[in-house]
Amino acid sequence: MHTVAVLALDQVIPFDLSTPIEVFTRTRLPDGRAGYRIRVCAEQPEVDAGSFTLRVPWGLDGLKGADTIIVPGTATTAPPSPEVLDALRAAAADGTRIASICSGTFPLAATGLLDGLRATTHWAAAAALADTYPDVTVDPGVLYVDNGQILTSAGAAAGLDLCLHMIRRDYGSAVAADAARLSVMPLEREGGQAQFIVPDHPPTPKGSTLEPLLTWLQGNLGRDLTLADIAARAGTSTRSLIRHFREQTGTTPLQWLHSARIRQAQHLLETTDHSVERIAAQVGFGSPTAFRDRFKRTTGVSPHAYRRSFS
Repeated sequence: MHTVAVLALDQVIPFDLSTPIEVFTRTRLPDGRAGYRIRVCAEQPEVDAGSFTLRVPWGLDGLKGADTIIVPGTATTAPPSPEVLDALRAAAADGTRIASICSGTFPLAATGLLDGLRATTHWAAAAALADTYPDVTVDPGVLYVDNGQILTSAGAAAGLDLCLHMIRRDYGSAVAADAARLSVMPLEREGGQAQFIVPDHPPTPKGSTLEPLLTWLQGNLGRDLTLADIAARAGTSTRSLIRHFREQTGTTPLQWLHSARIRQAQHLLETTDHSVERIAAQVGFGSPTAFRDRFKRTTGVSPHAYRRSFS
């Protein structure tokens, strides 16, 4: 079972602390087993949480052996103690995944683990983060940033987005979608947020048998691909292909392909001045009209409106 250690620093923000505890505690695998074991850890047995005081069952030794450490936001941006910083550095050296929520990016940055990396935090604290830690590339316009081992998220509800993203990385989209429903939260928020992220493609667990096929699909989005074409590439029947996709991604091959095409279109709208017609062709839509319709159904906005907001 995957162990998640939540680090409660002094003046922890209760919302940020409770988000990973609730989301990971309620995550269930298809056979009903719990997906995660939770440890709440702190430097001292009691933690100031503003309007109340927490009694925490684990000390900093609880960080050792955890698969994931979550650093919730705090009401202060001052660096934590050297003992906390050393514990986080040691965990990172052991390969532990470390993620921050909201202003939890500040103590994470104080360790030096974010130097040279892209990171985010609550939009209101982004300028202070950039000023305090100039070696960190601060992006205030996204919900979260996944650097592989180190992840950061924006404020408040963005912590939910980050937790669901990690569940999807660990167990696939079907398990993450179930966790999202329990949280009354979309698995992936659509366009229009002030802080917004688009993953490279709908993720699937690392080492999945579908990984080579999904990589190939990502590189061939502009082709006119049918279900039979995808099954032939995978060397399997269309029925088996659909079953494997459902098991490992929580969706169908063609739905995955459509989502990947929309994500690529979003990237092109953000980073190029190509016309909508040209982008529609580049990502494999037969007509600009079909592309506009699909894009608006997926993101809630037209391609032109998306470009105005995010280019």
